[in-house]
Amino acid sequence: MSYFDMVTKQTLSEILKQEWEVDNRAVWKDGSPIMTKRIFGVVNRYNLAKEFPVPTLRPLPLKTIFEEIDWIYIKQSNNVNDLNSTIWDAWADETGSIGAAYGAQVAKPVFGYENQMDYILGEIQKNPTSRRLVIELWNVNELDEMNLPPCAHHLQFVVKNGKVNLILKQRSQDFLVANAFNVCEYSIFVHMVARHCCLEVGELIHIIGDCHIYNKHIEQAEELMSREPYPVTPTLWINPEKTDFYSFTADDFKLKNYFRHLQLKFDVAV
Repeated sequence: MSYFDMVTKQTLSEILKQEWEVDNRAVWKDGSPIMTKRIFGVVNRYNLAKEFPVPTLRPLPLKTIFEEIDWIYIKQSNNVNDLNSTIWDAWADETGSIGAAYGAQVAKPVFGYENQMDYILGEIQKNPTSRRLVIELWNVNELDEMNLPPCAHHLQFVVKNGKVNLILKQRSQDFLVANAFNVCEYSIFVHMVARHCCLEVGELIHIIGDCHIYNKHIEQAEELMSREPYPVTPTLWINPEKTDFYSFTADDFKLKNYFRHLQLKFDVAV
């Protein structure tokens, strides 16, 4: 069993033990009552040098995952018309904008760099022992201009022993819908940064403030818990010819030996 599958089952098991609570923010499109089971303060560590964290309990949409990295950190866009998927459409206005969130925050200049991404790439190479290698998306001055305040909002890079490590903080996570997506996304992100800076990958430390499932997802949760993980751990292939962070495309990433169960379908709370 992969480490990721083991962590998934352990976390989901803890969530399922909780009582249902009324959710006072999210809504179902059909207007029906929405409730959550939730736990707080989840911390998972993934050693990316040892294993690429990917589920076998359900498929992973690798291309869609990369497209979000590309949208936020390469294009630094906040408009869904620049995104080759529909995952953010529910939060977009008539122009396609999600407000001053995600890419709009990455694009902010910092410490003499044109944007936060350039800052990370530049400072890792110039000053790898820096304790200020941070991308911050939770801009308190512009929260009221965001159609959805960022869920994944704080990234701190730590370089040690020639390896790039990342601490990712999420204030909130729809565990069944988003956890595999988020972990895979930021694992690929660490690989991209490490490749650009001629370093190796280290750990991804993933911190989730409020980790929950919704009442319309209980059948999917039980189905996931009943599934037996495949014994073969998939590996990530990255195009060896690519080194520049801004040059990567979806075709530069592939999963090898990827055996997985059928996909689960979810209504998404918005």
